[in-house]
Amino acid sequence: MTAFVVSESVRRSLNALMLIGIWGQVLLATRAEAARTVDDGRSPPHESVMAMDSTVIASTLSITPTTSPPIARPILAQVTTTSIAAARELERGLEAIRSGALETAIAAFQTAVDLSPSFAPAHYNLGLALRQSGELQPAADSFYRAVQADPNFALAYANLGAVVLEGRNLDQAKLYLDYALQLDPQLGLAHYNLGLVYYQQEDWEPAIDAFRSAQRYSPIAPEPSYYLGSIYLQQGNSRRAKTAFERAIDHNPAYLEAHYQLGIVYLGNGDLEDALAQFRIARDLAPNYANAYYGAGLVFLSQGKPEEAREVLTYAERLYRDRGQTDWAQRTRSLLDDLP
Repeated sequence: MTAFVVSESVRRSLNALMLIGIWGQVLLATRAEAARTVDDGRSPPHESVMAMDSTVIASTLSITPTTSPPIARPILAQVTTTSIAAARELERGLEAIRSGALETAIAAFQTAVDLSPSFAPAHYNLGLALRQSGELQPAADSFYRAVQADPNFALAYANLGAVVLEGRNLDQAKLYLDYALQLDPQLGLAHYNLGLVYYQQEDWEPAIDAFRSAQRYSPIAPEPSYYLGSIYLQQGNSRRAKTAFERAIDHNPAYLEAHYQLGIVYLGNGDLEDALAQFRIARDLAPNYANAYYGAGLVFLSQGKPEEAREVLTYAERLYRDRGQTDWAQRTRSLLDDLP
C-alpha cells in the first residue's frame, strides 16, 4: 500500500475537504450544473490522467441536488370520496405528474382545491408540485391547508416540515416533523427530515438516531446513509463513515457526493488508489464537478506526481471560479503555487 506522506499544505487541504457538505464552506454545484459541458471551449484534463483502471459504473443521475437535498419526497396521495369533479381533476393532475407535465399538474390540482376546498389529497399534491417547481411558500401553504382539512395526515405534516426546513426555519420544521411522527412513528420521511434539522444544528447524536430510524423505515433510501457517513467523517470515525457511504452507493450507484466522500475517507486513510478511483467515478458522473478534480489533485501530490496534480488542479480552479467559489479557487491556486 502506498504510504500516505504529504506536505502540510496538502494535509490542510484534506482537512478542509472533509468539511465539504458538513459546514457549508463550499456551495456544491447541483448535479445538473455539474453534468453540463463547459461552453467556453475548455476541456477537462486528458483521459490519461483521470482514466479509470477498472469498469466505471455507468448510470444516469437521478438524485436531486445536494445543495438542496431531496427533503420532500413525492409520494402521491390517492383519490378519496369527494366531489366527482374535484376527484377527476386530482386524477388528471396525477397523470400529468407521471408524464412530466408539471405546470399542467399544478393547474389541475388547483382546480381540484377550488372545486373542493376541504379535499386534503388535492392540497397535498398541489404542495408537492409547487415544491418541485421551487415555489416554497405556496407549497407550505398547500401542505398547511392539507393538514387543516385532515388533521391526521402525517405525510402532509412531514412534507410541511420539509419545506419549512428548506426555508431554514429549523424550530418550526421540528415542530411539524415531531407531530408527523406522533401520528406515524414509522414514517421514514419524517425521521429523515428530522435528522436534517439536527444535522444543520450540528447536534450529531440526535441526528444519528433520526437517520438510523430513517434507514429502518425507508431501507432503500440512500440519503440517510449518506448523512450518517458525513457525521461519522466529521467525528473522525472513518470505518463507520466508509460503511455508510458504501451503503448509500449500494442503494444508488450514481450518488455523486457519496462517491466523493468515500474518496475522502480513502484519502484520509492513505488508500490513494482507492481514493483516486472514487474521485474518477464522481468525475464520470459529473464532468464539471470541481471537487472531484481537487481531490484527485491531492492524490497525485501524495503520490509525488506534480504534473498530473497541476493538470487536474488547474481545471478545478477554473471550475471553482466559473461558479463563483472564490475561496476554493484561491485554495487551489495556493496548491498550484507550491508545485515545483
